[in-house]
Amino acid sequence: MAMQIVATMFWRRLDLPGHDACRLEKHGNGWQLDGAAVFRNEDGRPVRLDYRVHCDSAWHAQWGRVRGWIGSAAIDFAIARRSNGEWSLNDQVAPGLAHCTDLDLGFTPATNLLQLRRLNLKTGESAQVPVAWVDVDGDSLTPLAQTYERRSDTDYWYQSPHFDYAAMLIVTPEGFVSRYPDLWQAEE
Repeated sequence: MAMQIVATMFWRRLDLPGHDACRLEKHGNGWQLDGAAVFRNEDGRPVRLDYRVHCDSAWHAQWGRVRGWIGSAAIDFAIARRSNGEWSLNDQVAPGLAHCTDLDLGFTPATNLLQLRRLNLKTGESAQVPVAWVDVDGDSLTPLAQTYERRSDTDYWYQSPHFDYAAMLIVTPEGFVSRYPDLWQAEE
């Protein structure tokens, strides 16, 4: 399968010490994010997570993988969307996620790109986006409601009510979030 690197991104975490590096790849008829995040979590433990998310040609998430560690605890998550629309985490069905098209890795800003690319919103349009959200600290895959409203070529108003978070995201032409207020900032 032919692979072509489309774009790369390097972020600095703003709320805690850390960085994330990611690249977007064209894989045959699909797309893939491939990255690594290294940071200190809210408990002060060091974290290293390698991640990969694969989508079909229309940006529908097919599967994801997260490997690494949080402090002394090993992390190895295999996430998949099944043919019936359900999601699984390490081959166990995660209930209540059949309505979720997108996979969101909660520890990185990289996966916002997949949602924005799939939605392809025009200026002034908005969409509610329920995602299958990976919580590595909680070893879980749960539904998470999000809303995006495109305000300009680069600006998206983003809301995640569960976290009481709302902010203007700044996005690169490739779709990576370059400014995620209070959480992540792209570094040149």
